[in-house]
Amino acid sequence: MSLSVDRPSAPGSDPVATIGGTTRFVPGQRHHQVTVVNGKVQLGQRIVDLWRNRDLLFLLIRTQLKVKYKDSVLGYVWSMLNPTLVLAIYYVVFKVISRNNQPYFAIWLFCGLLVWNLFNNSAMSATGVVVGNSHIVKKVAFPRELLALSTVGVSLVLFAIQVGVLILALLIFGIVPAWSYLPLLPLALVALIVFTSALSIFLSAVNVYLRDTQHLTEVLLMAWFWGTPIVYAFGLISTELAKPRWHSLVWIKYVYLSNPVTPIAMAFQRAIYGKTQYTYHGAVTHILPVWGVGTFSLLLTVDLAVSVGLFLGALVVFGRLEGNFAEEL
Repeated sequence: MSLSVDRPSAPGSDPVATIGGTTRFVPGQRHHQVTVVNGKVQLGQRIVDLWRNRDLLFLLIRTQLKVKYKDSVLGYVWSMLNPTLVLAIYYVVFKVISRNNQPYFAIWLFCGLLVWNLFNNSAMSATGVVVGNSHIVKKVAFPRELLALSTVGVSLVLFAIQVGVLILALLIFGIVPAWSYLPLLPLALVALIVFTSALSIFLSAVNVYLRDTQHLTEVLLMAWFWGTPIVYAFGLISTELAKPRWHSLVWIKYVYLSNPVTPIAMAFQRAIYGKTQYTYHGAVTHILPVWGVGTFSLLLTVDLAVSVGLFLGALVVFGRLEGNFAEEL
């Protein structure tokens, strides 16, 4: 919530106007605007402010992209080379060295990496975004949550570029996606964006007070990656836990499903890769659960509902912490 007050400027001085979050000197005017910012803004008002300042969000996204590829010859090509290199490494390790017999393993893996790259890059960038923009935070009044959301926007742009690479690969290898499952992708993407935004806002605020948060986040995300069935198949876990010797550990399957990234990654794999199992030398290997569109939709809807709750909670935490940002920065 902000209160704008007009008051006469001092004789011989230029008045100051605060327009769109930018302080400017306006010569020749009789008055200037003083903006008093209340740090204890209600949750509903915070959401309204974020919506009203969406143009600023797009400006921050464009600025970050320009800075990221400033003086770069290849520019946005780097956003394709990095995941392609990671994909090539995983392909060599799991397909060539470990002799994984899954057909078109690289495509299946890339589907999961698409989801993870958006989530991981946003969380890592957002952790230090408030600290990195301290000069703006201390001088300009605007919804600071936009800084964290801008990192999600940048990752979303890179995500779109990588989707283009994936579509090209599908055409080259002649892989046909599961058309009936494709409507799941918008729901899965929205759930991913909301969950990623919630975590990004939370981490950006906490890191202002606990600077080790950035290093801890890097370690936890690495563990989180290997706890998400991206490099390995969720179907293999379910099949193994179904054996009598692991009957007492069947609850682990539900721990995997409680990971918000897991249903989203599996939805991408199911819709784009299109297979739930493959046969090699007469042996059937399950890579994804044989769930219908309804089951996936239910999981993704629950995922989205939880993510919305986390997003609102992150806004509340951010609002309670941002009052002392200037002193901490």
